[in-house]
Amino acid sequence: DSNGHIGLGVKCSKEVATAIRGAIILAKLSVVPVRRGYWGNKIGKPHTVPCKVTGKCGSVQVRLIPAPRGTGIVGAPVPKKLLQMAGIEDCYTSARGSTGTLGNFAKATYAAIAKTYAYLTPDLWKDMPLTKAPYAQYAEFLSKNHRPVAQRPDA
Repeated sequence: DSNGHIGLGVKCSKEVATAIRGAIILAKLSVVPVRRGYWGNKIGKPHTVPCKVTGKCGSVQVRLIPAPRGTGIVGAPVPKKLLQMAGIEDCYTSARGSTGTLGNFAKATYAAIAKTYAYLTPDLWKDMPLTKAPYAQYAEFLSKNHRPVAQRPDA
């Protein structure tokens, strides 16, 4: 939808129309959210990937690298189209392996885009109050009930 969601579907059939219909259904079933971020200052809307991410399929390995605003998508036509559909405006791409295999190239790019939501960046961490260590929390109980091993009746 060019606004933070992308899906990828592949379908084979004897008829073209059936294959396209099946691929559309599979793409809708595999929609994932895309986390976008900033390259430098947090001015305006997020425009690039939040950090470097990597995706792999077969021998193809795709790396997405954040880029400054206005750079555009620097890469081959396959990842460029997928990144545009995902709503990422600026991004550097790096690819290794047999990128001539377009299916694996597209799947590796999709895997890299999907990984943007696989972790939390520090700005998304919840503020949790610090808890006491168990020894500090139960120090009073331990000091009252502690007896050396030699003084215990079962020893």
